[in-house]
Amino acid sequence: MRAAVLTKPGTFDLREVPRPDPGPDEALIRIARTGICGTDIHIFHGHYAADSLPMIPGHEFTGHIAALGRDVAGLTEGQPVVVDTNIGCQRCYWCRRNEILNCPEMRQMGITMDGGFADYIAVPARLVIPAPEDVPARVLALTEPLACVVRAARKARVTFAQSVLVLGAGPIGNLHVQLLRTIGAAPIIVTDLSPDRVALAVKAGADFGVSDPAELENTVMAATGGRGADIVIESVGHPALYAQAMTLMRKGGHLAAFGLTGAGETLPVDILETILRETSIKGSVAGMGPDMHDALTLLAHGRIRTAPFTGAEYPLEDIQTAFDTFADRPQDLKTQIVMG
Repeated sequence: MRAAVLTKPGTFDLREVPRPDPGPDEALIRIARTGICGTDIHIFHGHYAADSLPMIPGHEFTGHIAALGRDVAGLTEGQPVVVDTNIGCQRCYWCRRNEILNCPEMRQMGITMDGGFADYIAVPARLVIPAPEDVPARVLALTEPLACVVRAARKARVTFAQSVLVLGAGPIGNLHVQLLRTIGAAPIIVTDLSPDRVALAVKAGADFGVSDPAELENTVMAATGGRGADIVIESVGHPALYAQAMTLMRKGGHLAAFGLTGAGETLPVDILETILRETSIKGSVAGMGPDMHDALTLLAHGRIRTAPFTGAEYPLEDIQTAFDTFADRPQDLKTQIVMG
């Protein structure tokens, strides 16, 4: 089969490699599409998971079941599927709580092991989620990133009529806005240095959009009665934005830490202020388990505007170009690699 192997930061090698055979408890997936995630960009530039290289990246994939291991029941060859790409031991404290990323034996397809920039992948059948036949593959490939957003909202306990500030209007920021609108959060404020991405986020459901950093604090305070936002979601991964988030949430507010920073970067926190203001911080990065099922349901029932995410497509043969030009295409909220 064909596979795009990231041999070192910045360099893909399109190779012919052996097609995997599914083990007794595995399913072989013929991949249709795989989205490029911000995490993939970090891996591509050597900022994350460098010790996993050489590797086939890609974890936002969808496809059809090509073959099943002898012990697999409940799945059928030819079914369209998505896959929960986080593999835990299923036995430990964290796995029992659906906190797979904390499992001591945790592995992630496309991040710590080979993933979806290939024609086929063999995966544990228990992580395969059948998808509706009438949902296009370009939409199904959004299940994993939406699941990450679902989990963040769940961790932050977002509910109706809460004010939420989203820092960053990229693909994930846009999905945050759309999910917040579906939940009933209000008002929703979004900010980004790109006016085009802010405009897309407002079209997606934000009540206020800010592209001038000098106007952000005034906008947030005016929209929240001078209190600050109930919840601030940092979806960029910049320490300065995390620090700013602390000043823009209200007393008793919550910071949802979502954007990946570099290793070792820190956020200064005034402990006394945190106690007296009763503020909180909670991290969240990957969707898993119920998050994947919920995201698929939302996509299948049209709760997310997917058109802005499905315009940029590259064949597997052009994956190097897709990654090299990624930063030059801010108008493309999502890029998908299409298998033959």
